[in-house]
Amino acid sequence: MAGPSEAVGKALKSLDLDGHILPPSPAPSTPTNGRKYALATELVYTEANDQYNASSMPIYQSATFKGGPGQEYDYTRSGNPTRTHLERHLAKIMNANRALVAGSGMGALDVITRVLKPGDEVVTGDDLYGGTNRLLTYLKTNGGIIVHHVDTTNMTAVKEILSEKTTMVLLETPTNPLIKVVDITGISAAAHAANPKAIVAVDNTMLSPYLQNPLDLGADVVYESGTKYLSGHHDVMAGVIGVNDTALADKFYFMINSTGCGLAPFDSWLLLRGIKTLAVRMEKQQTSANAIAEYLEEHGFKVRYPGLKSHPQYKLHWSQARGAGAVLSFETGSIALSERIVESTKLFGISVSFGCVNSLISMPCRMSHASIDPATRKERALPEDIIRLCIGIEDLDDLKDDLAQALVRAGAVRLTESGFTALPAEETEGQTGLTTQVVDEP
Repeated sequence: MAGPSEAVGKALKSLDLDGHILPPSPAPSTPTNGRKYALATELVYTEANDQYNASSMPIYQSATFKGGPGQEYDYTRSGNPTRTHLERHLAKIMNANRALVAGSGMGALDVITRVLKPGDEVVTGDDLYGGTNRLLTYLKTNGGIIVHHVDTTNMTAVKEILSEKTTMVLLETPTNPLIKVVDITGISAAAHAANPKAIVAVDNTMLSPYLQNPLDLGADVVYESGTKYLSGHHDVMAGVIGVNDTALADKFYFMINSTGCGLAPFDSWLLLRGIKTLAVRMEKQQTSANAIAEYLEEHGFKVRYPGLKSHPQYKLHWSQARGAGAVLSFETGSIALSERIVESTKLFGISVSFGCVNSLISMPCRMSHASIDPATRKERALPEDIIRLCIGIEDLDDLKDDLAQALVRAGAVRLTESGFTALPAEETEGQTGLTTQVVDEP
């Protein structure tokens, strides 16, 4: 039988960058015989070693754990059984060697970008989530990071900006709110050809692991806001990081442990619960989203949604994703008209976020992307009148009826005997619209 010193020595072999014991992550939560189930099953199925065989992973709501050196857990900032179980489960469904969770999606991106040093170059898109743009602007202004914004749907433009100085490539696909689709495989290969050490990180929030796995497509890191589809109920803030390179994973863990931004036990439990219903929620939401996208397109609006064959990157999207997701955007040709539509819906809640079981509506330029100044929005061809719809799990007919009455009330369409007829932009431009409150997403 091993003595205490031998047991401690064995435990201390797994250390982080500053000498602390690493939590045992990842470990498979798939069946021990190695069988791999379909993803919808894997989302629900987990193995836990709770002493009472609880069907739901217990919440270890404790900041500290008793014991001496060498024990698995000592302080929740460094590791907690509930968080570890969540990370193991996420590593499985994200096809990652290791997953880590932080207090928010932006917290996850902050952890990722902390590997950058002054003088490092970042290549990213020209249609970014407002919070991502804000963080990169801060790093550029205060951290000496060089940031290049480029149309990531243009492979030629991307290759022209990539070089041996490129340290990181940050991608979103589909982008928010222009719903551009980015070639993850092509850009990853080009980035690694320019600099083999370049880190390609993909924000997968719009699709979730259920519909897309960037690590399988050549990316080095995948991250997303667990607040959105993974949770599904907008009752928890969480950020998720998936990575295959163990050394890079250790660096990310070092940042999480050092800054104390790891996800709390109760929030970890909430996220675990939400993940179990991801498949049924996403299937329902994207089915309704596709129907609503077709509905709006039939009435003459310019609709951006990768489930429509009119989408310019339709084939590319379906070559790397298993579904179109549940976020779409459309343009009306008039800012005032868009404001009236947003204010006229009843089932669609006005909100800066997406991924919830409830349907949401917003004007990104007034809300989630308000932190991007108007001149930059114009330079990046972000239409000020664009409306973003995030489809929930409500009855499809009710959603379509609510949208129809909003379009009629706003003056976007005219009700005729044969149905709805879209009005020319010049007929709606002069109408007085309600003013949508300018809200910058936190």
